[in-house]
Amino acid sequence: MYTTDIHGSDTIFKKFLNAGKIYKVNYLIIGGDIAGKSLTPIVELGEGKFEINGNVVGREGLKQITDEIRKQGNYYTIVDKRGLKEMKADKRKVDEAFKNSMIEVLRNWGRIAEEKLKDTEIPLYVNLGNDDPLYLFDVIEESKVMRKCEGQVVKLGEHEMISFGYVNPTPWNTPREMPEEKIYEVLKGEAKKIENMETAIFNVHAPPYNTNLDNAPLLTPDLKPVMKGGEIVMNHVGSVSVRKVLEEEQPLLGLHGHIHESRGFDRIGRTIVLNPGSEHNEGILHAAYIILEKGRIKAHQFIIG
Repeated sequence: MYTTDIHGSDTIFKKFLNAGKIYKVNYLIIGGDIAGKSLTPIVELGEGKFEINGNVVGREGLKQITDEIRKQGNYYTIVDKRGLKEMKADKRKVDEAFKNSMIEVLRNWGRIAEEKLKDTEIPLYVNLGNDDPLYLFDVIEESKVMRKCEGQVVKLGEHEMISFGYVNPTPWNTPREMPEEKIYEVLKGEAKKIENMETAIFNVHAPPYNTNLDNAPLLTPDLKPVMKGGEIVMNHVGSVSVRKVLEEEQPLLGLHGHIHESRGFDRIGRTIVLNPGSEHNEGILHAAYIILEKGRIKAHQFIIG
């Protein structure tokens, strides 16, 4: 079972682990973009009172708000008035709080996975995407259950899987972007590690260009969706290099993500490519359930819940 772009959501992470147990899968794979996107400062006023976005709540109200923040995959940090002032004056303080929150949430995911999967032998492979800072690899490697997969060949029964989380340049200048020519060079290098390409799996965060997996809104220079006839204009934003490598290498399966609104599957030659999509802000799990048998894909199905 494969999911991607869960962006810090505790809810989706737990649903994914539960789904793996319910479907009795052999492997769980997270394809990247595990980090959340925003940080909410909460000011502790004393006497059990807290201020959040101008609203004062007690401890019960605090729990409701923080639970909702985490459900959406976002982070929070509790500071006093002085700490809030320092964060407003110094971006490094915000970056530090963001980093600490990312690390703590991912460490907690390791503890959750250890508990939920303790009676199974299901391995959990986790990769980083373009929104994920590299230091999160260190946190993954701390875990007893989560396994890093980028930069190595992972054996899934008779299948070999390579993983690659960088994407072609985006308008948002995210942490892990790479020019197309470099993507081609690195991905071809990873492909050389594969012994049997006919049964290989490419876990590549960027979807291949001009497929059912890479449709996103066309944006204006100020990053607003282009509208025509009252509808959003869509265009293809995937990687031409990822597509080229898939065309040349023809692995069995491509697992992709990155474009949340483009859930779908397609074929590039003999290669089936999948993007389960993402609704991380709603706490809705999007996953792909894939059955491999005798070196082929027997069936694949999208799971939403």
